[in-house]
Amino acid sequence: MQLTMENPKNAKSDKPPYSRTNPFQAKVLKNINLNGAGSSKETRHIELSLKDSGLSYNPGDALGIVPSNDPELVASVLMEMEWDEETVVTVGKQGEALPLKEALTNYFEITLITKKILQQAAVFTENEELQKLVEVENADQLKQYCYGRDLLDMLRDFGPWKASAQEIVSMLRKMTPRLYSIASSIAANPDEVHLTIGAVRYTSHGRDRKGVCSVLCAERVGEGDTLPVYVQANKHFHLPESQDMDIIMVGPGTGIAPFRSFIQELAVNKAAGRSWLFFGDQHAATDFLYQNELEQYQQDGVLTRIDAAFSRDTDQKVYVQHKMLEHSKELFEWIENGAYFFVCGDKERMAKDVNDALITLIEKEGSMDRDAAEAYLKDMQKQGRYLRDVY
Repeated sequence: MQLTMENPKNAKSDKPPYSRTNPFQAKVLKNINLNGAGSSKETRHIELSLKDSGLSYNPGDALGIVPSNDPELVASVLMEMEWDEETVVTVGKQGEALPLKEALTNYFEITLITKKILQQAAVFTENEELQKLVEVENADQLKQYCYGRDLLDMLRDFGPWKASAQEIVSMLRKMTPRLYSIASSIAANPDEVHLTIGAVRYTSHGRDRKGVCSVLCAERVGEGDTLPVYVQANKHFHLPESQDMDIIMVGPGTGIAPFRSFIQELAVNKAAGRSWLFFGDQHAATDFLYQNELEQYQQDGVLTRIDAAFSRDTDQKVYVQHKMLEHSKELFEWIENGAYFFVCGDKERMAKDVNDALITLIEKEGSMDRDAAEAYLKDMQKQGRYLRDVY
């Protein structure tokens, strides 16, 4: 691989500068399902080798994976359009050429469509439904159509097409890497990086859908295979500089990932600060991710306490925010004592609910009104003591 002189630091060593545009092919060392038999979820624990990559990371950083599309979906697109998979198409701004099948597999994003794609596609068909959909006054319906649909849906719904393979692929976006919170400490696992990935599968508009990267990891990548990866630093989500500080971590489901990395780091550094983990999922018997490991850390005194909420084990759903409110007095004491508060996971619901619960417990235990409690939390944020990694 040719070295560019843009990065003289890398030019001195023999290692190429691995990055988003030049990912490292990391060998899969382990790929297991963390969920027990009978769970409705599939969460993969993946261990990758970074040997000879020169890549390093800090707890809280993310790993980017450059995925490839599901071969079955690619085959369906080729079949729908009766395209020859060997047809050479131009991709990228530099005019690189690839056989069509390879371009659809590795280069283009085919699992989503946008308003822009549909507007451009309307030129290549006389389909009345599409012509109507792209009219300015139907912007809401157009947006609605895009949601949960992909390239195959568009090609099936609005033919017959008067377009070449080149004309269709020219409308598509380039495949974007998927970012996952790193679930390991490099100090505890030299030359390795671990991930916790929930396989995304759902049915929409009469077809089964699969998350591009999560299902690649769940179904098509085994030990010995490689994944193209790079490290994405996350400067806004990291352990306090002094590890004498107490930390509170809220990470349900795959939100546990960065906290596994934090806990491993604390164990290696024999940190003096206390740590409190709130974890949640559906069922204790099948969905308590890393349970044995976490309980071992607790026995060893690395993890001060664990509170777990399992929403489907009781008549009334119990989530992490309910556990926080249950222990509001002690939680507020930790916060008043200078503890750092971390949240990782779903932005739409969980992070919002945790934020509301936090304000409620500050209001109650600090004997403040709602405005004062919100100001207190804002102040924590300014001090860098309330950190969120939400998606």
